[in-house]
Amino acid sequence: MRSELQVDRAVEQYADMIRRICLYHLKNPTDMEDVFQTVFLKYLLYEGSFEGPEHEKAWFIRVTLNACKDYLKSFFRHSALPLEELAEKAASIPPEQHEVLDAVLALPAKYKDAIYLHYYEGYSAAEIGRILGKKENTVFSLLSRGRTMLKEALGGDR
Repeated sequence: MRSELQVDRAVEQYADMIRRICLYHLKNPTDMEDVFQTVFLKYLLYEGSFEGPEHEKAWFIRVTLNACKDYLKSFFRHSALPLEELAEKAASIPPEQHEVLDAVLALPAKYKDAIYLHYYEGYSAAEIGRILGKKENTVFSLLSRGRTMLKEALGGDR
């Protein structure tokens, strides 16, 4: 692990270059900051040595490019919605369905996640299993128990 002095020097020396590379690839200042932090965390934890300043600079460029690519491919980036879009989605839900959504959000986390991913995001049980790190049959059980809890919460007539 590198010392605080080494990391501070590297941040001073390479910060502008890394930000430019990130902004060019990600086109979003918030995402750029996320990847920027990731790059310097990798530097902090990197235990190898560099042959010289050019080798270190090349390492930073390669790590930054790879971190940008990883970020663009990440599950979070593809499944996250901007708050504005989420507000639009919520506004498009008929008032009678707000009660159902509130009931879903009140479920314990393991049931809420499965129900939400299945009914609101359209994932299959197998996909939910991969996302949550659970077996497909476990997801079916979570969905079944979650539906039972929803029935009770909503008065049993739905």
